[in-house]
Amino acid sequence: MSFKEKINREKLPEHIAIIMDGNGRWAKGIGKLRIFGHQNGVSAVREAMEGSVAIGIKYLTLYAFSSENWNRPKLEVKALMELLVNTLAKETKTFMDNGIRLHTIGNLTDLPQNCQNRLADTIELTKDNDQCVLTLALSYGSRAELVDATKLIAQKVLDGTLNIADINEKTISKHLYTADLPDPDLMIRTSGEQRISNYLLYQMAYTEFCFLDKMWPEFTREDLYEVVYNYQHRERRFGKTSEQL
Repeated sequence: MSFKEKINREKLPEHIAIIMDGNGRWAKGIGKLRIFGHQNGVSAVREAMEGSVAIGIKYLTLYAFSSENWNRPKLEVKALMELLVNTLAKETKTFMDNGIRLHTIGNLTDLPQNCQNRLADTIELTKDNDQCVLTLALSYGSRAELVDATKLIAQKVLDGTLNIADINEKTISKHLYTADLPDPDLMIRTSGEQRISNYLLYQMAYTEFCFLDKMWPEFTREDLYEVVYNYQHRERRFGKTSEQL
């Protein structure tokens, strides 16, 4: 029996976040340029999207480009931006066929104008799709997100529209880039690295982590199904004891 068949559709993670790591190392390992790895990583993105829809995952968030990635060689950054534009154009059919609605988080004003335009067009085109929300984290850094949220909350206090005594965890969540998304239940990182790299720091307080040794271009929907199956056999206690569950 395949992992897909073993999955309990009543115990699915609502939201899966992925750190798509290892494109460059995969390419170098076969004697190619790093951008070749990023290009081949697009097929893994499609596998993750279609696999999520196939089993009923409602939210999928991909760490596509971090705020720190701007420090990479200029030619690689330029190639990544071009790849983003081309991929959005090519994957429109995938979005529409699978009912995927595109969403973004991060400082999009850092992106080239043609990237911003393509993102806006795709978001508008897919706005009525209702099977899965695909969020791309672009020019995203969780610490910057927390700083921005703090500023927004502080301004409301200064304006007199928010009382300090009323600030709680929900207040912070409502001012994050992810205000419209549930917190991730499961985070997957490929390439064997075991860190979260400034990704959804506040949101992943109780997220289950899975670190895979394979590189991102090697990731398939079968890997997704296996991870989800294993997730379903973990005990999520949220501070309680096993007996209380």
